[in-house]
Amino acid sequence: MASVTPMMQQYLDTKAEYKDCILFFRLGDFYEMFFDDARTASRELELTLTGKDCGLSERAPMCGVPYHAVDTYVEKLIERGYKVAICEQMEDPALAKGLVKRAVTRIITPGTVIEPAMLDEKANNFLLSICFVADRAGLAFADVSTGEFYVHEITQPETTLSDEVARISPMEIICNDQVKLRACLQREMQNASEQPSAWFQLANATEALCRHFALNDLSPLGLSDEYKAGASAAGALMRYLSETQKNALEHMTSLRIYQGSETMLLDRNTRRNLELTESIRGRSRKGSLLWLLDKTSTAMGGRLLRAWVERPLLSPVQIRRRLGAVEELVGDNVLRGELIRCLREIGDMQRLVSRAVYGSANGRDLHALALCCAQLPNLTALLKDVHSAALRDIAQMDTLADLCARIDRAICDEPPFSVREGGILRPGYSEEVDRLRNVRDHGAQTVAELEQRERERTGAKKLKVGYNKVFGYYIDIPNSAGVTELPDDYIRKQTLVSSERYFTRELKDLENTLLTARERIAELEYSLFNEVRQLVAGEVARVQAAADAVARLDALCSLAETAVKNHYVCPEVDLSRTLDIREGRHPVVEQAQKDNLFVPNDTFLNDADDRVAIVTGPNMAGKSTYMRQTALIVLMAQMGSFVPAKSAVIGVVDRVFTRIGASDDLAAGQSTFMVEMSEMANILRHATAQSLLILDEIGRGTSTYDGMAIARAVLEYCADPRRLGAKTMFATHYHELTALEQTLPGVRNYNI
Repeated sequence: MASVTPMMQQYLDTKAEYKDCILFFRLGDFYEMFFDDARTASRELELTLTGKDCGLSERAPMCGVPYHAVDTYVEKLIERGYKVAICEQMEDPALAKGLVKRAVTRIITPGTVIEPAMLDEKANNFLLSICFVADRAGLAFADVSTGEFYVHEITQPETTLSDEVARISPMEIICNDQVKLRACLQREMQNASEQPSAWFQLANATEALCRHFALNDLSPLGLSDEYKAGASAAGALMRYLSETQKNALEHMTSLRIYQGSETMLLDRNTRRNLELTESIRGRSRKGSLLWLLDKTSTAMGGRLLRAWVERPLLSPVQIRRRLGAVEELVGDNVLRGELIRCLREIGDMQRLVSRAVYGSANGRDLHALALCCAQLPNLTALLKDVHSAALRDIAQMDTLADLCARIDRAICDEPPFSVREGGILRPGYSEEVDRLRNVRDHGAQTVAELEQRERERTGAKKLKVGYNKVFGYYIDIPNSAGVTELPDDYIRKQTLVSSERYFTRELKDLENTLLTARERIAELEYSLFNEVRQLVAGEVARVQAAADAVARLDALCSLAETAVKNHYVCPEVDLSRTLDIREGRHPVVEQAQKDNLFVPNDTFLNDADDRVAIVTGPNMAGKSTYMRQTALIVLMAQMGSFVPAKSAVIGVVDRVFTRIGASDDLAAGQSTFMVEMSEMANILRHATAQSLLILDEIGRGTSTYDGMAIARAVLEYCADPRRLGAKTMFATHYHELTALEQTLPGVRNYNI
């Protein structure tokens, strides 16, 4: 390789450090790729593969993309599972002596995307770190586009990790033991990678966290001794981010310990069967519970509402706190309408301030952030007389008036996309910028004024100020002018047949100003813009706190708006272990079938005489709809939403389980019957007497009597308070099972 050109040697040296990435190597206005990277990129991105002389006997395979369109191409590679390393020019090529210095400024992976075009604005883009320690697993997950950072620990990861990962829905996973991870997960391995074990060692992880948060130990973060696995996962995640993002990650200002005891854990099958965030058919947002409830006006509110749907609450106190806010908004149409109108003017503050921290925010981003901040006083003014505790808390938000004023004073109303070409700053912000702009925009007038002054000073009425590319600006005095004595500051520049040409220090300064004004404006504006951007980045904690308050308000308004439009009622939530739903309706089905009459139904379950409901009826009678609507009403109530019913008393359940539909997993070696049995075993292993079970057609896929025996055994186990005793809705075509009403306490028959 000694014979390659200096530029290609620079490329090869850089590529050697990032072997697992496709290297985008900046050359002028293009990012170029060479050798195997070029072959891969040309195939995946449909680019023309060319070649470049590099000093070797054969031309190096090469392809490239324009620098201004790089996000589009990177997005395609990330979607296909590749990592991309961005290698930038670290100095101006025009000023560089010899080879331009280059360095990798960022590695883009599925879990570290911050570019708006590559993100779903209403979904988090989580990177998940998993650290296995003995029989525990520490989980740390972060969204670098918003700065959110959470830590959690679980026991028995072999049985619970898959459900936790489904809840987090990470775009990328890093771990310390890929073999153990593969034993726990089956579906998420395509974006999982094993990182150096040293990153996950507690001492190294502690150092990484203490360095980032400027602490002496982890106690202020709440990571006590029982969170060793979680701390190890969190430290490894910070190390991975520092290696890939190449900056200090100041927008990750806090670490929250996710308490599993505060929210309901929903397993993968329950999420799928109840279509919480996507429909089963087509896997689209439309047709899901989230699609129905999401009337949010901001991206932040949309992400938070999604989290509420995926993590219903377990505390009646916290649930009633949310319901109180929704109830107040439902009862005041004027207040709700004015709040929604203001919220519609607020952009994604979380991701805007994160880009400021990254140094990738442009003038439009800062202007957008200022517009967001300008609405905050309006929100607090509207909330000044609210009564519910949750809304009163939001009303105390920081309105960021000082930050808004500083940005608004600096950034013009319509800044350009580029930050290096000027035109960003508002007139009046910088005297020097204004002077240079005046010179740039009125150069001819300035020269004419100088010419007039020199005519008066010298008495030469035919004196002219001219310009050419060879000599620059000059003062031309014809010989016929008859001037015998010139000012002392006149310096002879050129003698012509009919005139003499001079220059002065003032003219030389003006020449320098005129010729370099545009360039100096761009440089000065970029420098001043950086100061403003750094100021915004320094206020990241305040902006994030305000954004969190806005997100909560938006989510609450969304729930209230949905309740008003769909005629929902406020549920009573308590610890009674009773479900008493009068005239309940399936929230999604009734909206999808607006032209048809939806027949409401009652549901009554408790932990005594009405523990198990055996539901029979012909195909298409509505058994599944009826049972699913019960589960959805419970989940809606526990997330703090009004529910589709005439009235509802919801005794808090700790978990909801569903076993619905027939499906196989042949790739994993499981038939339809085996999938059903595995899912049923998982439910019976993790359900408690406080759980709600929705079971549909248990015992299919095998012979009639074997299936009936399995179904009866499951029913008996669920009904028996000495074994499980959980509230259960059990749909079946085995009508023989209805005889259990006579022999098993707590069993009731219902027919559709």
